[in-house]
Amino acid sequence: LFSETRDFRHNSIPVALSALEELAISTGMQVDRAADSEGVFTAENLANYDAVVWVQTSGDVLNTTEQSAFEQFIRAGGGYVGIHAASFTEYEWPWYGRLVGAYFDSHPQVQVATQNVEDGSHTSTAHLGSSWTRTDEWYDYRTNPRAQVNVLLSLDEATYSGGEMGSDHPSAWYHDFDGGRSWYTGGGHTDASYSEPDFRAHLLGGLRYAVGGDR
Repeated sequence: LFSETRDFRHNSIPVALSALEELAISTGMQVDRAADSEGVFTAENLANYDAVVWVQTSGDVLNTTEQSAFEQFIRAGGGYVGIHAASFTEYEWPWYGRLVGAYFDSHPQVQVATQNVEDGSHTSTAHLGSSWTRTDEWYDYRTNPRAQVNVLLSLDEATYSGGEMGSDHPSAWYHDFDGGRSWYTGGGHTDASYSEPDFRAHLLGGLRYAVGGDR
């Protein structure tokens, strides 16, 4: 669980880390926390893990040597999970942008919105119905990732104020990428998110996919 920030730091990071740790351990996964990349993002160390979860990261967090080690990790079959501000990270590293799927652009105020469940067969959405209404900070992205990823959830901009992507607004997705696996959700800004049973199940499904489990 990697939570370094070099830009905005979310107050919900400690709550998110605790929730992710609980969820992972509940299914027998072993978890380590890394608040900083130093000594962690090396080829030798990353080889010990099945996936790295970027928990509300922001800004330029890895140097070029660390970036190369992480690319090698993914190409060797490793998994990536990006949560919320993970898309507000590493704008100058194009490979990372392709891994996460899209970069953050803007957001309106925290509010209730409805997401359409586009793929209910994935382990991270199988517990949901055809739509999912909840409160969060809803991201707009610089580009629409649909052509490069498998979209799980998309926002219905008619159900909230300030959305800027229009009628096609992906908000969670996954894809096989460069030899590895990538899963991203735009949710998770608020502390309350991590105590919601449906959101916790969503995260657990993402973890299971990233470590090589069921889709």
